[in-house]
Amino acid sequence: MQVFGTLDEVASAAGQEIGTSDWVLIDQDRVDAFAEATGDHQWIHVDVDRAAAGPFGGTIAHGYLTLSLLPMLGGLVYQFETPGARLNYGLNKVRFPMPLRVGKRIRARVAFGDVADLPQGKQVAIRFTIEIEGEPKPACVAEMVVLLLG
Repeated sequence: MQVFGTLDEVASAAGQEIGTSDWVLIDQDRVDAFAEATGDHQWIHVDVDRAAAGPFGGTIAHGYLTLSLLPMLGGLVYQFETPGARLNYGLNKVRFPMPLRVGKRIRARVAFGDVADLPQGKQVAIRFTIEIEGEPKPACVAEMVVLLLG
């Protein structure tokens, strides 16, 4: 876990790989809870029997479920303890190169991209590659943008 206590420490990490999280299991309970929270009950995610005969041989996680795990996975790799508020500003490019089968484990490989000065602090682009254990392609590649107010 890398802890950033100042905006200068964050800026000095621009362009660097920060680290890799621990593996996290994606189970059917998590997928079902996400379906309930979002109203997305597509059979490929929640109907275990039907999905077993489907194109992936079982249920797959929602792409947006994978995306929603970025803050949690990032929290296993880095922490901002900068003095001001920390705000999610948005996402840049997001892709889901490979379906994430339920029962697989994922981890995040995290790198800082550009760190831009703002009048009120810093804007940090954080690149996430969500790897699937034993698979050649990632489940998700995304760039999250965070504002660090100082």
